[in-house]
Amino acid sequence: MKKAELVFIPTPGISHLVPTVEVAKLLVDRDERLSITFLVMKLRSDPKVDRFIDSVCKAYNRIRFIHLSKLEPDPNQPNNSFISMIESQRPNVKEEVSRLVSRSESSPGSPTLAGFVLDMFCTSMIDVANEFGVPSYIFLTSSAASLGLQFYVQALHDEQKVDPTEFKGSDTELVMPCLTNPFPSKVLPSAMLNKQWLPFLLRQARRFRETKGIIINTFEELESHAIDSFPKGNSPPVYPVGPILKLNTDGDHDEKSEKFNDIRQWLDDQPLSSVVYLCFGSMGSFGVEQVKEIACGLEQIGHRFLWSLRQPPPNGKMEPPSDYANPRDVLPEGFLDRTANTGKIIGWAPQIDILGHPSVGGFVSHCGWNSVLESIWFGVPIATWPLYAEQQFNAFTLIVEMGLGVEIKMDYRSEFHLDGDENNIVSAGEIERGVRCLMELDNEKRERVKEMSGKSRKALESGGTSSTWLGRFIQDVVDHQP
Repeated sequence: MKKAELVFIPTPGISHLVPTVEVAKLLVDRDERLSITFLVMKLRSDPKVDRFIDSVCKAYNRIRFIHLSKLEPDPNQPNNSFISMIESQRPNVKEEVSRLVSRSESSPGSPTLAGFVLDMFCTSMIDVANEFGVPSYIFLTSSAASLGLQFYVQALHDEQKVDPTEFKGSDTELVMPCLTNPFPSKVLPSAMLNKQWLPFLLRQARRFRETKGIIINTFEELESHAIDSFPKGNSPPVYPVGPILKLNTDGDHDEKSEKFNDIRQWLDDQPLSSVVYLCFGSMGSFGVEQVKEIACGLEQIGHRFLWSLRQPPPNGKMEPPSDYANPRDVLPEGFLDRTANTGKIIGWAPQIDILGHPSVGGFVSHCGWNSVLESIWFGVPIATWPLYAEQQFNAFTLIVEMGLGVEIKMDYRSEFHLDGDENNIVSAGEIERGVRCLMELDNEKRERVKEMSGKSRKALESGGTSSTWLGRFIQDVVDHQP
């Protein structure tokens, strides 16, 4: 059997890099013929990314990382500068892969290039894979249902000549193969309702169809209907190999170990399942007015809370939020004193450790797919407060399709990355109702979440569904090897 090398190209940013590296680890652990080279793009220097890569290099000798030179976005494509930045890396990718191929040809016994595994935003690299005569695969960091949504909207546009942007604000319900329930078009992802972004999403879905397969960070038991909905022959095979989570957080807390110990100490002192944890992902933050409404809602309800409160980036900047120097500046006067015995405000949050703590009984989340999978893994029910990307769709599937969550506001949108609309404000009353509903869930719903937690763990075990799909993917890579 020949040794095979896969080239992985993730989207810039830690939230896409981590699950992609976790897939790579699963592959090299499973089959010693495989080795993997990551081509890493960066928008800015990020010490967190560097530390993460260093820790992987120390532990895995068949996974290596090559940093591509930083390129500036194309000024002629201002609206999609992120995408154009990725596309502009094609010459660099070609150059690095040429080196890999030369090295392989000049040293007998070294692995041969077997294919590219591309992040969902890196479909332009399919052209480079084609130049080298190797197959492309996609690694999707979101759900099987969201892939079904993309294929559905693309077919609606290309075959039925329907313009999806006309659904903005409409009451139309869509019946799509990947869902068992009609879907309200008003909670379609913002980009699908936006004339500047829609062409990119349509092109992305068309290119997905050109690949040899799509690895999805999900598992059969969670999304069996969506996984079965892909017509054989009309779309590439899908491989549900999840949940892919970075559960080992040792070494991640070096610079923040004091903060982390403080959080753990506080959680240790709280009763079982009594704390509601609020966190809105690596890009989630709110303005002062919304922060005050959240604070009032939490105070009215009186439940114990752990709130990851982040400061929005300066206006119009596509940067991650930062921690507040002093949260008192944005919270209602006296709030911290009045809630001193029941609540704790933090900035950055070690999410895996928090969700895994027995005192956490509920999670108010933006419904990023990584967060959804983490909450299921630990059996913690979610109250949905989506912000952007496909998060409104995730909230719908979580509540309506899976029955694993409750709603705070499913159609909330944070439009910072599209057209700068003023955000609608979710009132303290709505927040109080949602959190109360979450923390006082009936036993049947809590049991359902616990049951799915067990299934998520079984899927990864030897003989489990995800483990079987991973083996099938490796076999297909070997079979398609040039």
